[in-house]
Amino acid sequence: MNQIENPFIIKGEIPEELFCDRVSERDTLTRLLLNGNNVVLTSNRRVGKTGLINFCFNQKQIQDNHYTIFCDILETSSLKEFTYIFGKRIFDTLKPKSKKMMELFIRTVRSLSGEFTIDVATGLPKFSLSFGNITNPEYTLDEIFEYIDKADKRCVIAIDEFQQITRYPEKNIEAILRTHIQHCKNADFIFAGSERHILAEMFNSYSRPFYASTSALGLDEIPLEKYAEFAIRLFSNYNKLLTNDVVESVYSKFSGNTFCMQKCFNTAFSITKENGVCTVETIDAAIDDILAENEHSYRLRLSLLSNRNKELLFAIAKEGVAEQITSGKFIRKHALQSSSSVQTSAKQLLSDDWITIKATANGKQYRLTDYFLMLWIVKNY
Repeated sequence: MNQIENPFIIKGEIPEELFCDRVSERDTLTRLLLNGNNVVLTSNRRVGKTGLINFCFNQKQIQDNHYTIFCDILETSSLKEFTYIFGKRIFDTLKPKSKKMMELFIRTVRSLSGEFTIDVATGLPKFSLSFGNITNPEYTLDEIFEYIDKADKRCVIAIDEFQQITRYPEKNIEAILRTHIQHCKNADFIFAGSERHILAEMFNSYSRPFYASTSALGLDEIPLEKYAEFAIRLFSNYNKLLTNDVVESVYSKFSGNTFCMQKCFNTAFSITKENGVCTVETIDAAIDDILAENEHSYRLRLSLLSNRNKELLFAIAKEGVAEQITSGKFIRKHALQSSSSVQTSAKQLLSDDWITIKATANGKQYRLTDYFLMLWIVKNY
């Protein structure tokens, strides 16, 4: 491996040697897929779903015999958008892998045939689909699944943030997709998502189309001892010292959130000199840098919130983990308006992914999805 300037990778594909743990989860996911299972993969935001999927896709037994396709639908808001993103992602993934598959796409997805042109530089067909080209998404979706079934290799298709389909205006979208997936004999699917309560209802409720159609795999935080060994080793590889107590402090601050820890150590690594020591003060400086980098974005995002929603968001941020948010005690402590307004605001903040919710034996716990935003609010308000 070529020397990497910073081994705490926070974007793109992560080389196996820089991947922290997840071996048992990777092996379980790989085994399920190789044995013809569809899988629902759930976790909190930024704990490592995408990394795990790529980790699995890069296994030799998957690579040799499958086409692997990753499709993120978080930004979609209708079946039409889903069909556009889904079809484009499949074509863009398979185009460089197989000329035969590219030609098959053009022949099979006939409703979009007018959107293929010839690239004058390569002489190969070029997909120029735009959102407005899809006039009948259900018909185009039929063709896309027909194409998948005709592929010359089995496909493994990961659809990230799958709970987004519950927000589409089409009332029967779950049934439409369930029917297609049920009859698709040449693909296995990973339905990944971070809103566990929605996915649990989708896949565990008897009345929902996806009931009992998948195996389930939950992704929890990497254990402290595993992440500590990983982080200390990476610092040591570059002649920098990181101690276990510093890792523990970061792990505690971010509740084991993989992305936040990686981002924190990425910055701390960059400001720790060779033969130097990463201290708690280094971590504090790294976090200050990260918050400063994002301050404009935070202020812009917060300006889009109503006052009531912002007040509840600030209240939850200051609690760190908030419970009984509709209680009189919580409302008085944070000068909120009423139990009903808190319920309304919480529903909106959950829907817009500002906050997450976790069910416990004693009720529900609320916290901000973005830990860095939480720290910035506490610091500034």
